[in-house]
Formats: sequence, structure tokens, C-alpha cells
Amino acid sequence: MEEARRKLQNTYRLGNIIGKSTAMQNVFDAIRAASNSQANILIQGESGTGKELVAGAIHYNSVNAENPMVTVNCSALSETLLESELFGHVKGAFTGAHRDRKGRFEEADGGTIFLDEIGELTPYMQVKLLRVLQEREIERVGDSRKIKIDIRIIAATHKDLLNLVFSPLCVKRFFV
Repeated sequence: MEEARRKLQNTYRLGNIIGKSTAMQNVFDAIRAASNSQANILIQGESGTGKELVAGAIHYNSVNAENPMVTVNCSALSETLLESELFGHVKGAFTGAHRDRKGRFEEADGGTIFLDEIGELTPYMQVKLLRVLQEREIERVGDSRKIKIDIRIIAATHKDLLNLVFSPLCVKRFFV
């Protein structure tokens, strides 16, 4: 396990991200600043630009480097499956839930969770994520007990979320 951790830290060290342009130097500066902070991070960029590499560099160059980094692709799962994957579930919560299961948020406790393609979350999942961001607690599917978690959230998307929030259609629905 220690060997795997060393390999991950080596893979995600800043020297493995290549670029000499001013824009890339700004990215390296942002990675260093984010690594020295415990703030939640949103990485935006086109598909294929290395958002997951940047997330790994932030985690493995931070004080949390010895703790887990758990990755979840939010666009790869349906809403109900994503909910169970992120929050876990208790035995009997749904057909096929034969035992209690920790979710990815609990697995990342003490470390970092990387939510890739966060822009694909449904409004329902956005509300559940907001609770995690605000309260640092989760509820497993089928349970009413709250579980405190100590995690850092790094999210990534190829979408322009600010533009989507303030699009004319959205503003019209919000204010009408």
C-alpha cells in the first residue's frame, strides 16, 4: 500500500505536468496555492485538458497526500446509482441492498473526493451535495442517521457553470 501511495505521489507531482507558457505557469501557481489550502476547488476546462491530473496534483501535493483520494465520474451513473455510490446505503434500503455499504464520501474521509463531470448532476443530487458542502455530513440511502465527514472536495466540469446559472432562461425561471 505504501508503494502504491509513493507511485501515485510521483505520478501527480507537478514536474509531470508539462508546459512552459504563461498560461501553464498560472496553472502551476494555482495548483500550488490550492495545495496549500483546504478550500474546496472547482476545475473548469474543455474535455481532455487534464482536469483529473490537476486534481491529483492538488491532492498529492497537499497535507492530505497520505490520506485517500477517491474519484467519482458523476456522468457515468444514473441518479439513483450515483446517490448510493456517493452516500452509501443501509441493508434493505432498496432491492439488492443485502448489507450496509459505505459510500465514496465516507471512503474519502480525511482525504479528498474528486467529483468529475459535476455539471451533469441533477437538481436533486445538487441539493444533496449542497448539504455535504455546508454541513460536512451525509446520510446513507435508507438511513436517517447523519454521519460527519472530514473531506476536501475537488470538482471538475467541461461546462461553463457560471454562464449556465445566469443564462436568460434560468434567470427567467428564477424570477418569474
